[in-house]
Amino acid sequence: MNDSAIIKEMLKTAKNIAVVGMSDKPTRASHNIGKYLAGVGYRVFPVNPVLTTVLGMTCFPDLESAQAAAREQTGAGLDLVDVFRASENVPPIVDDTVRLSIPYLWLQDGVTHDEAIGRAKAAGVKCVQDDCIFREHARLASNL
Repeated sequence: MNDSAIIKEMLKTAKNIAVVGMSDKPTRASHNIGKYLAGVGYRVFPVNPVLTTVLGMTCFPDLESAQAAAREQTGAGLDLVDVFRASENVPPIVDDTVRLSIPYLWLQDGVTHDEAIGRAKAAGVKCVQDDCIFREHARLASNL
């Protein structure tokens, strides 16, 4: 079960969000949620190795290059990694999140990996899994 206080903290504190697996296809949730997050004031860093841009935003091949861009553009690194990848792809994303000292990790609806989340939490990363950042933001927007 996800901690509602951590969800609220993430949505209130995070400014720079990497959307891992962001698609350029308007029918995909990752496309629409990335667009929504940018529209409500977050700085979105799309991560997808097969794209160069999404919605006019530079797309990065990996978290490391997105982190470098966030530092260069904002003076601060990524705050949150929002994952739209299959559950079996989560462990290397967790490894990168921990290595790059990104404080928050969010796994979207249907994405779970208890072992990897356990490693992230042990390293001090605050985590949410199997939940939708759009739905939670919309629900809490008046309190953020």
